[in-house]
Amino acid sequence: MTALVLPRTHRRVSVSLGVCLLSFVSFWIAQRAAHVSMIDLLVYRAEGATVRAGGDLYALRATHARLPTTYPPFAALLFTPLTLLDLPSLRAAATALNLALLVAFVHLSLLLVRRHARVEHALWVAAGAVWCEPVWTTLRYGQVNLLLAVLVLWDLTRRPGHRWAGVGIGVAAAIKLTPALFAVFLLCTGLVLAAGRGAWRPWLRAAGLAAGTFAGVTALTAVVLPYDSRRFWTRSVFEASRVGHAEETANQSLRGVLARLLHTDDPGLWWVLVAAAVGAAGLAVAVAAALRGRRALAVVVCATTALLVSPVSWSHHWVWCVPLVLLVWEDGRRRTAAVLGVLFCAYALWWVPHGGDRPELHQNGVQLLLSALYTAAGCAFLAHAGVRLWRTSRTA
Repeated sequence: MTALVLPRTHRRVSVSLGVCLLSFVSFWIAQRAAHVSMIDLLVYRAEGATVRAGGDLYALRATHARLPTTYPPFAALLFTPLTLLDLPSLRAAATALNLALLVAFVHLSLLLVRRHARVEHALWVAAGAVWCEPVWTTLRYGQVNLLLAVLVLWDLTRRPGHRWAGVGIGVAAAIKLTPALFAVFLLCTGLVLAAGRGAWRPWLRAAGLAAGTFAGVTALTAVVLPYDSRRFWTRSVFEASRVGHAEETANQSLRGVLARLLHTDDPGLWWVLVAAAVGAAGLAVAVAAALRGRRALAVVVCATTALLVSPVSWSHHWVWCVPLVLLVWEDGRRRTAAVLGVLFCAYALWWVPHGGDRPELHQNGVQLLLSALYTAAGCAFLAHAGVRLWRTSRTA
């Protein structure tokens, strides 16, 4: 019997591997045919070169688009090896690395929603996921979104109380601040459990390790880059406009939707109030899910909340759509999962006028709807999760 099972398993893995490689090669050809610039990768390389040259990191304007440095200085330290490769080799290496990270991300997402993951399933999902808009755009720009997501899930798919749980979140937050909300989620869950005399230690330990890793990495960076660190943490971190115009179609956060809805580049107090309400509600739902043993739901809710309340969440930041769709599928809502899959693969937000003379400030009703699809899907997911958990608590 074992002799029969093994060849079948090998056959399934071989077929899925072949399909995945075919999809990835087709993707690579399509990206080259589209003459993708990988412009963010070029900015990262310029940041690494500035660090090596001892220049002013936050005065940098890189590429023809004169893009500024927006990440914490630790990220620039990590980017210094990028200067060792010529541009063609750098583009090829970054694409290959991101494709490998996509497979790892899918594998960890399956571990999260199923608590187990078969190799062939991860390869099948990765073969399709590479074509969804957030993943396509991540590779198009040479972005770090998949790396950050893998670091976070590397922590959150470990067994409770694992000695290294929290390190990945701390490193991810030191590269880019948005993942820090996961540490807040761990802290809140641990405090609620401590108040109820539950098993709080693993949660608070992970939260403390995430915070300690973030603080340690940031402090070490300040020793190496004192001027840049001081400038970022006292000034640049508060300048949301450095990232880009709030109303840009690619900005799939609450702030972006409100900017387009109100026809302004600064939604001001409206965004603060809405983001605070959604942030508090999202964290409450995530903690409630964790307390009921729904770790996968808690993690995806926390990720969605972070994307919604961030001042800028570009469409490529929504690579978290992968575990979101998988979670909905595993919950038995296959039609909803299919609708979400189509939504993230439709590229619909790019059907509206964008760029140039900032046409997003003058969108009509249909254009506003199309350019808010990710945000609307995220809000609907949070609301549905909250209602289901509330109903479960009432019937328990």
